[in-house]
Amino acid sequence: MAKWTFEPGHTAAEFRARHMMVTYVRGHFKDVHGSLEFDPENPRNSSVEVNIDARKIWTGVKERDDHLRSADFLNVEHHPEISFKGNQVEIKGEHDYAVTGDLTIRGVTRQVCLNVSYLGQWQTPWWEDGVNKGPKTRAGFVATTKINRQDFGVSWQDTMDRGGIVVGNEIDITIDAEAILGDT
Repeated sequence: MAKWTFEPGHTAAEFRARHMMVTYVRGHFKDVHGSLEFDPENPRNSSVEVNIDARKIWTGVKERDDHLRSADFLNVEHHPEISFKGNQVEIKGEHDYAVTGDLTIRGVTRQVCLNVSYLGQWQTPWWEDGVNKGPKTRAGFVATTKINRQDFGVSWQDTMDRGGIVVGNEIDITIDAEAILGDT
């Protein structure tokens, strides 16, 4: 099985949470590292391991980012990483898969299913220090899921009048990943 490494400069995890009952707040993590064993001809035997630096959360508002890093939400002082490890692959279509594995947030691990689309692969240049050291084979993937943040102990909340809440419990997650084939 071919071994791929996620390219952090072109891989990101994004999230969306309902805010004040009327809109969504979006944020992302750019410091995403991991590896993937994947063969597009035999995807059922694939596996993936991903680590995200939770301390580098970014929503565009410093005060909100600081609050999300605090013990009220991600508690990054004690849980600096978010991780996913999965190897249960169900084929949903020609390039679409359901990948089930363990998601760990804030030290709590729950089984989650990612809906993954394989976007294809291409031979590309590989630049280091201004020199093309390629070619390298790159592959692209997009994965989505929904989680309930309460399941992971991310439970801070404030209420509003008429029973409204400040932060929704359902979180939409999208991961855009670019992986580079390891040297064979």
